[in-house]
Amino acid sequence: MKKNQLIMAFVLTAMAACTPNGKQLASGIDLANLDSTYLPGTDFYMYATGGWQKAHPLTGEYSRFGSFDQLGEDNNERLRSLIEEVSSQENEKGSIAQKIADLYNSAMDSVNLNEHYWGALEEFLLCDGYQCEPEITANWLKEEWPRMQRQGVPGLFGMYIGADEKDSKNNLVNIVQGGLTLGQKDYYLDKDARSEEIRTAFKKYIVDLSVHTGFGEKDAQRIAEDVMRIETRIAEASKSRTELRDPEANYNKLTYAELKEQFAGIDWDDFFKNFDMEGVKEVCLGQPLAIHEVEKVLKEETPEALQNVYLFHAMDMVASYIDDASRALSFDFYGKVLSGKEEDRPRWKRAVAAVEDGLGEALGQLYVAKYFPPEAKARMEKLIKNLQIALGERIDVQEWMSDETKKVAREKLDAFYVKVGYPDKWKDYSDLEIGDSYLRNMLAVNEWAIKDMIKTKFNKPVDKDEWYMTPQTVNAYYNPTTNEICFPAGILQPPFFDMQADDAFNYGAIGVVIGHEMTHGFDDQGSKYDKNGNLVTWWSEEDTKQFEERIQVMREFHDSIEVLPGLHANGSLTLGENMADHGGLMVAFQAFKNATAKAPLADIDGFTPEQRFFLAYANVWGQNIRDEEIQKRVKSDPHQLGMWRVNGQMPHIDAWYEAFGITESDPMFVPKEKRVTIW
Repeated sequence: MKKNQLIMAFVLTAMAACTPNGKQLASGIDLANLDSTYLPGTDFYMYATGGWQKAHPLTGEYSRFGSFDQLGEDNNERLRSLIEEVSSQENEKGSIAQKIADLYNSAMDSVNLNEHYWGALEEFLLCDGYQCEPEITANWLKEEWPRMQRQGVPGLFGMYIGADEKDSKNNLVNIVQGGLTLGQKDYYLDKDARSEEIRTAFKKYIVDLSVHTGFGEKDAQRIAEDVMRIETRIAEASKSRTELRDPEANYNKLTYAELKEQFAGIDWDDFFKNFDMEGVKEVCLGQPLAIHEVEKVLKEETPEALQNVYLFHAMDMVASYIDDASRALSFDFYGKVLSGKEEDRPRWKRAVAAVEDGLGEALGQLYVAKYFPPEAKARMEKLIKNLQIALGERIDVQEWMSDETKKVAREKLDAFYVKVGYPDKWKDYSDLEIGDSYLRNMLAVNEWAIKDMIKTKFNKPVDKDEWYMTPQTVNAYYNPTTNEICFPAGILQPPFFDMQADDAFNYGAIGVVIGHEMTHGFDDQGSKYDKNGNLVTWWSEEDTKQFEERIQVMREFHDSIEVLPGLHANGSLTLGENMADHGGLMVAFQAFKNATAKAPLADIDGFTPEQRFFLAYANVWGQNIRDEEIQKRVKSDPHQLGMWRVNGQMPHIDAWYEAFGITESDPMFVPKEKRVTIW
């Protein structure tokens, strides 16, 4: 193992300045992205990205537009080209090509959507209105609601199958809080003006969508009342996004007999039978208080009220798959009110997204074959190996870690399961049937995905080769239960990864992304999982205490950031991601210095290699964003805003001070004793 690591480090050093044909590599930095009216020590974010922001003003389609989104736009064009090429040819019935083409065409066929959606919608809802006869309502709840659940309509709680966090080789049925259309409890309970505005708009959306779907005005008003009352009840018993970040507190394993005894207000036999899940042995019940509240709702609310909630969840889920008017109502609330967008995405982008959602890995096979060369995968794998070496070095020098903890941390690092580009085996879509109705197709996709989860995971061991993102995704992830880091092909492009750029750029951009995902294995959550992915304590009590003291500095620093007048960032919600950004920068910079130690890079365009490293990192986070989107993300997003992923991190990186000559006279200066010292 060590021998291989030394070989990899040597190879990367040799690559530091030149391409395989001996030509000088480019800096990778686009000088037009900079804004020299700012100084690095005053506002490094604007200094590094101000030019990019001016060149990419927000259009009505976006509430936030950044480097990720720009790459996403480029990918959309690629995917559109691939799909339209498939759609233009004769395809054998049942083939992947036929399914891709027909799903895309059904989403693009606006005439059919607007003229013939009603039949498919009636067939889906199977209810003429709220004021049905009691026996009809009872029959609907018994027959149609279970069918809707199989088609992916969300109920009052969630269910999925995933790794048992304390027995990570085996899958476990998970029951979790849910039932909130707005996604989190804050929107239902907060008393500030913005939250009140969102609730008012939400009620209007419920009424408008219900009326448009065929319900009378009085019935629509009653639906809105029932949805708001019941969802607010569940919200009061639900955990916040910050509370959900505590894995121990959200792990409550029960035998099936214990589940039925302790949560007897839900007919679990019927629930699991509906999904053909015979033989449930154990479950993990994530948030008991929320599930107990669901029991009370099922007992205390009328059948008509329950039907109304389920009907609205169904109408809301399919609003984008029927006529344009329904889509417009959905966009007016979710797009305009919640995010501040001014106009919807064009139909072709929504159609591409439908194919990606429904047939993601099938589309990924086409994408990888055309756009991901083998040499890109090879260079990424070498970068990752070098980052692993650097993280090991950072672990070794930490004074707050005991020798025993360092040893175990090293073992976990060496056990990382690395995935690059695309999966070795692809999903099998042979059981999925796609026709010419957009609504029926999306319902079929949902039902297939649930069946596939049950078929491949229920009472089965964990498949470590499963991918949780498609190859074309512009993102990356760390999964603690498999101790894996994954970098899809979609992110391995500029401004993250550039085969023509030197190591200063690539280590500052994709290198930090790699380091970010690696240090997730040692952040405030990942550090609670061992090398095998099990949720166990492997730090000493003293190590944990020292670690907590250091991460508290990070938490308090980000709590102090005012993202809008009177609105502060949530340092607890964003703690894990902030720590991973910090770790990614520290580890990637060390890996960069290791890789170029024997072949130092030259200054280019007036910037040293070290300066280009930090400029490359900052450019990853260049973006424009609306106030509404900022407000939404502060409530819900565990990632810090783009500006503060730069200005909130640089003041804690000693090498940044040295690279740009930052002194006490600069506004961004933080005294050394007050900086984060984790990695």
